[in-house]
Amino acid sequence: MQTQQASQKYLLKAALLISIAAIAYWAYDAFRSDAAPEASASAATEVEAVTLHREEVPLYKELPSRTTAYKVADIRPQASGIITERLFEEGATVTQGQLLYQIDPAPYKADFDRTIADLNRAKTNAKLAEAKAVRYTSLVKSKTISQQAYEDVVAARDQAVADVAVAQAAVSAAEVSLNYTQVNAPISGRIGKSSITAGALVTANQTTALATITQLDPIYVDLIMPSRDLIRLRPQFDNAQKLKVSLDNEEGQPAYTQEGELQFSEVTVDQTTGTVLLRALFPNPDRTLLPGMFIRARIHLQPVQAIVVPQAAAQRGSDGNLSVWVIDADGKVQAQPIEAQQATNNGWLVQNGLEDGTMIMTKGFQKTRPGATVKPVMASSPSSPKTDKAE
Repeated sequence: MQTQQASQKYLLKAALLISIAAIAYWAYDAFRSDAAPEASASAATEVEAVTLHREEVPLYKELPSRTTAYKVADIRPQASGIITERLFEEGATVTQGQLLYQIDPAPYKADFDRTIADLNRAKTNAKLAEAKAVRYTSLVKSKTISQQAYEDVVAARDQAVADVAVAQAAVSAAEVSLNYTQVNAPISGRIGKSSITAGALVTANQTTALATITQLDPIYVDLIMPSRDLIRLRPQFDNAQKLKVSLDNEEGQPAYTQEGELQFSEVTVDQTTGTVLLRALFPNPDRTLLPGMFIRARIHLQPVQAIVVPQAAAQRGSDGNLSVWVIDADGKVQAQPIEAQQATNNGWLVQNGLEDGTMIMTKGFQKTRPGATVKPVMASSPSSPKTDKAE
């Protein structure tokens, strides 16, 4: 009997202890649940942020380009004959007027001498005709000769004078032909290989050039720009001040130390590619650039006053519009739509939608939401002294 009563007391104590433990656990859990929101509310999430400032942003436009010679002259003979001498070194620099080839002048010299003799004969005949006309003038006045005879003499004199003019023209033509036996350089520049040697027969105005001279300093760089970009950047090109152009390699590093100037843009659009040709002129004193080279050209545009938003800070919505998360003075985050003028190397160029001194989030979007309170940790400024690329 006593054993049964002891067992009942033991069970009662155990049930009481279990009940007390359950009540304590429930109370602790409720306390923890009530305290969690308060703890969350009091601890603001740290996010990376940056303060934006309106500043002058230099811009440039990169375009594929190709070098083109400033002047090119194909050397062709203007007289027919045998080449007696070549008077230049292939690949050398020649000056305008320098003698390059000598064509055998003998037949042209003989023709020139003949025309000189014809001119002298015509002048002698003209002198005799003039003297005869003078004598006949006095005779016709005294009625010694008929009027018809006098007019014949005057006509003969005029014919003789005309013969002198014809002979003089023949001399000039023969002299030109004789001078054409000397083939001179029409421009200064570097001459290429010769297509003929001494002893070769050439003909006047033949199709095959004897050689080609290329002027390398200065040199043109032809840039290819999409027509849509030309329309957008037209105000820059219409500026009275010529835009500067530089040449870069594939890594964006300067490939050429000299700067050029944009000269003009073509007046028509290529219908097959939808592009427009722009031409820049570069000094090339060391002949570093050669015609036909492909290279990246950078047009330095006029700088603009704008705010640069880091690309990582801009979020694009389902409607395609950009927005940033602005942090106000109380540390609360709000989404702010922006209008980006164009993309640059460092971010988006924004002229409307943000005020100078606005603080925006750049990292930590997954840790918070609009309307939440955050603790901004300032990052480095997005602006950079480096020129921004205009897209």
